[in-house]
Amino acid sequence: MKKIFIVLLNIFVCSSFLMASPFNQKLTDEEKIKLEKGEVLIRNIAYPKNICLNDNVSTLADQLLSKIINLKPKYLAEVIQFKTYEGNEDLPQRLEELLNNIPSYAGIPYFSERKQKWYDLYSSATIVEKIEKENFSIIKADIEMEPFGIMNQEIELYNQEESILYSAKNTNKLRYHDKFDCVWPEKMSINILLFRDGDKWILYGIGGVNAPRIPFFIERIEVSFINRITTFCNFIFNKF
Repeated sequence: MKKIFIVLLNIFVCSSFLMASPFNQKLTDEEKIKLEKGEVLIRNIAYPKNICLNDNVSTLADQLLSKIINLKPKYLAEVIQFKTYEGNEDLPQRLEELLNNIPSYAGIPYFSERKQKWYDLYSSATIVEKIEKENFSIIKADIEMEPFGIMNQEIELYNQEESILYSAKNTNKLRYHDKFDCVWPEKMSINILLFRDGDKWILYGIGGVNAPRIPFFIERIEVSFINRITTFCNFIFNKF
């Protein structure tokens, strides 16, 4: 009886996703069920061809997908969570306020898998310049991210009706312990998209790095950068 219930539940969840879903069939049945439960889903997908977000979901969504394709990442991850619309009607305003508060990024807990210890994701975060326009802002910030030193970051924040897009990229070269170059300017991107889908909000994070997939460095880069990207997105999602 239990097996029959699980099968029926899978069919129901999958059918719900197929009906004008913003997501494609790259999501597994297990991942769909996890999302419907309100859990945070993290997908290490490596390349843009594995992205689960559909085209034409919204103007901001298409803008985000274009950014990722142009990045040509060799390492890529998605972070997704559903939030109920009822009781969270002001979620775009709260999210925008949080993402605009750059200094609050300092001290985000980050667990190092290699060292099995907790660290600060960012030791410090300072706004250097902010340009505000209607429904759009550009923030230049200095983010200290050990062991890569200061990351000069350019953040774009878009606000459209019931939708928010946060897009950040490095504008300087990142060096490991100031010994060797890791990531060239504009080759690391962190993005968070919020949009409404019926009776729920969808928080969709995606971030990637365009760096060589050299056998010796593949695991180290994935651990060092992808885990940091997913940590940031997960931290933001869990604020709501």
